[in-house]
Amino acid sequence: MINGRLGGHSATLLPDGTVLVAGGQRPEPTGFSFAGQASAELYHPSTGSWTTTGAMTQAREWQTATLLPNGLVLVAGGDALRKSTELYEPRTGTWTATGPMIEGRTRHTATLLTSGKVLVMGGCCAQPGLITSAELYDPRTGTWTATGPLNEGRADFTSTLLPDGKVLVAGGPGLASAELYDPRSAAWSATGSMRVARSNHTATLLPDGTVLVVGGAEEGSFAELYDPREGTWSTTSAMVAPRYGPTATLLQRDLVLVAGQDSRLTDLPSAELYDPGDGTWTRTASMVAPRFLHTATLLRSGRVLIAGGSAGGEAAQIAELYDPGSGP
Repeated sequence: MINGRLGGHSATLLPDGTVLVAGGQRPEPTGFSFAGQASAELYHPSTGSWTTTGAMTQAREWQTATLLPNGLVLVAGGDALRKSTELYEPRTGTWTATGPMIEGRTRHTATLLTSGKVLVMGGCCAQPGLITSAELYDPRTGTWTATGPLNEGRADFTSTLLPDGKVLVAGGPGLASAELYDPRSAAWSATGSMRVARSNHTATLLPDGTVLVVGGAEEGSFAELYDPREGTWSTTSAMVAPRYGPTATLLQRDLVLVAGQDSRLTDLPSAELYDPGDGTWTRTASMVAPRFLHTATLLRSGRVLIAGGSAGGEAAQIAELYDPGSGP
């Protein structure tokens, strides 16, 4: 990578197959810095190289980045006071401001709905407590409108678009609860709670429509599945290693790659694979470096690009590729 990113950056697969990496915590010679950065860069899978691209209009960390149907990338928030949002144009490599959010937020989530609008919800702000508000971005007008609020304030949670068009939100600090957003009614309703409270976990939509949730719990190796048809959770096999804040990537052969970090806040190089067919986990090749707060992006080739994060307490300058062909 060109710039070190300790975490809080975004990685987006663009329509041409390149990966846009933007923002995140910038490293300082004297140690960690919790200030964001505006720089952005592109990974080119065909050459395995990185190039700089236009910088964002503002420095950001823990922002969301959403690929829109028109090929632009919407970046929102990334600071407790930041309402600003902007768009990246891959053809020109430039950023332009778009309509500001109603409320500034960070550690929130953004989900592209089937309508083409983007649902942004939760997070934290300058005021005490977590945000319950939610809002919708319309790419056609470049504006935001309020929608129904969450039942509970959440940060460091997950949001998953389900096959029926609803959005599943789960977890947050000290929360096992989950809820569903229905775009037709613009309202949230409670659904079954997870077996344990989770934050900084992952949620992966599996081919059969269920959602695999792992990590972020005191019982760090505990994994569970959400069934949208029943609105209930069930346990599945425990992971090989306990993990807090890992990445989870659905591979082209329908296995889920989970990599990095453990529940004792120790950077891990290890990775493992979940097989939805039999509900089991197996070890796979370890990363080159232990990582925490990294990103994982599935490339068109089926490989996974691991980028940034903390590696042994330092910003990971190198990126690496996972080849599913080398796994079990």
